[in-house]
Amino acid sequence: MTTFPRLAAFALLAGLVAGCSSGSWSDYVAAGESQRPAAPLTVEQLSAKVGCKPKMQVEADDLRTGFCKTTDGRFFVNTFKTEALKDEWMDRAPEYNPHLVGPRWTVLGPLEVLEAIQERLDGDLHLTDHRVSQTPTPAS
Repeated sequence: MTTFPRLAAFALLAGLVAGCSSGSWSDYVAAGESQRPAAPLTVEQLSAKVGCKPKMQVEADDLRTGFCKTTDGRFFVNTFKTEALKDEWMDRAPEYNPHLVGPRWTVLGPLEVLEAIQERLDGDLHLTDHRVSQTPTPAS
């Protein structure tokens, strides 16, 4: 014979299972599995983070470049189709120009301008060799 408390507990458990399983679990990733990387930012999105509407200079499949002029100063925002194309482009860039570097993007301009916009863009500052970040890391 089933008692009322057992029946109530079973109904509550069934409701919890139904409520928890009705949502999509596709957004959750088990430990050890990798997530899809976020879509890279566009010239327009990067520029908007620092209050600029870019004047587009280059519109190619593998490279897009926009010029920005803000109260912080003047700079160029570049986005690349792949990380390898960014690295290849930076290998050819003048080493004396500082860069802000992020995933599939670079920003070139005077050091004081890059320092002013660095935090908003969340980029690494590279003063000479693009393979070496000069952005100080927080002390642990």
